[in-house]
Amino acid sequence: MAEEPAAEIRLLKGQKAKLIEILSADADFVLQHADSRCLLSPQGYQQVKACRVPGEKVTELLDHVLQRGPEAAHGLLELLKDQALQETFPMLCFVKDLQVNTLSSEVTSRKRRAASDSQVDISSKQICRNGSRLVKEKQLMTVARNFGKSWREIGRLTLNVPSVKLEQIEEDHSLHVERVFAMLRYWRACQREKATAAHLHSLLSQDDWALPPESIDFLLEMD
Repeated sequence: MAEEPAAEIRLLKGQKAKLIEILSADADFVLQHADSRCLLSPQGYQQVKACRVPGEKVTELLDHVLQRGPEAAHGLLELLKDQALQETFPMLCFVKDLQVNTLSSEVTSRKRRAASDSQVDISSKQICRNGSRLVKEKQLMTVARNFGKSWREIGRLTLNVPSVKLEQIEEDHSLHVERVFAMLRYWRACQREKATAAHLHSLLSQDDWALPPESIDFLLEMD
């Protein structure tokens, strides 16, 4: 007997036609936001990006997310509720109520249990052992300004950013600081709760690719 699809996947499949119609108005906008949240694999991103027809591009995007499983599907649902997408696609307003009213009681219970289990650990997820909080965009921009010509090597070897993603960033951004900033934001999105300022400082202090201490030590300062 085949396993029943997760509630998030069933929800997206049930609204697929409507989502394609709405999101096709700016398929590239949706693709970039989905990629910034690591909802697509590097190969999946290239496959979706290669589509020239907006409707086909959105269809490929949805199919790719659905194939990646419940976690990716949940991430896409959260993206659809994001303010940036809600403002760009006003007709997406139905997603908020639809998700609340449609998801099964099993999923709701699962989320409640997860919230209960993690409530005690919220501060430990936001603060690393030496007291450093999750890195902020303002900090990322400050760090980005201190990167030199070896930013690609640092991204690939130190931050584990895929080469395909680095190439995409170069295509999407013309200014050096914007490229580095986009790379750091991608790293933060993939690391999630591990993306602390102290962790980034540790990575950027390693071996041959280390940045000057005076350019990154501010990451260890308390707010």
